[in-house]
Amino acid sequence: MRHPIADQPGKVLRHVVLFAFNETAGPEEIHGIEQAFSALPGQIEAIHDFEWGVDVSVEGLSQGFSHCFLVTFLSEADRDSYLPHPAHQAFVARLQPYLAKALVFDYWSG
Repeated sequence: MRHPIADQPGKVLRHVVLFAFNETAGPEEIHGIEQAFSALPGQIEAIHDFEWGVDVSVEGLSQGFSHCFLVTFLSEADRDSYLPHPAHQAFVARLQPYLAKALVFDYWSG
């Protein structure tokens, strides 16, 4: 079911992804994952915008999540084509051995 906001001009779909890494993920592995995720916009046309960062909050409420990736789409169809895309699936396979937990949250913004 389409979200009613999806049809409003200027709205974009934000796909927020948070990662907490397990103890086997060293600096090299994490850097490789950062680079691999950052490469997806060049491989998947449906991605409208992309940014990421590492937690710098002083509140101590990150619950182990250290990395946030924000992927922006222009439509639900774009997001839906991204999820099974072979480049995204290859990234997920690379990530899995080092992932303790993930949180994914999508919302309409604009």
